Amino acid sequence: MIKKLFPILLAVVGICAGLGAGVFLRPEPAPPVAIGAEANGEMDAGNDLSEVPPIAGEISDSVDYLTLSDQFIVPVVEDGKVKSLVLVSLALETKPGAQEKIIENEPRLRGALLQVMFDYANVGGFDGAFTNSSRLMKLRRNFFEVAQSIFGDEITDVIVVEITRQDLS
Repeated sequence: MIKKLFPILLAVVGICAGLGAGVFLRPEPAPPVAIGAEANGEMDAGNDLSEVPPIAGEISDSVDYLTLSDQFIVPVVEDGKVKSLVLVSLALETKPGAQEKIIENEPRLRGALLQVMFDYANVGGFDGAFTNSSRLMKLRRNFFEVAQSIFGDEITDVIVVEITRQDLS
């Protein structure tokens, strides 16, 4: 009887010892680093985000928000087959009074934003951990640049309201 219980007891003791060692020897979490900043506090040369408004800032009464009417649906193609679909909902932060002009020209804006998403999907932007903050920041920067190329300073920010990927089997 003891010969049968000894291996089980040995396995339970080994698992408990491993868990205890893992808890006590866990490394300290790394200190938070600003997005795009190196450990020494300097910005990467390729990640200059000075043109993009910060993700979270002060709430201002001098801006309006316009949620684009429909979601964007972007296919992610691999080996000539659609492997997943990405759905993106966007909102625009605008200067007051600019919303009417934007709504009148929404098809042009949607076409340009959709092209940005297609290009982003084609370079693998929606693969893997696509919600990583640095990846989303690049996508937002591209959205912002395209929106400003069409409407100028009337667009003050582009906000990703929702992003979802549905993998197809």
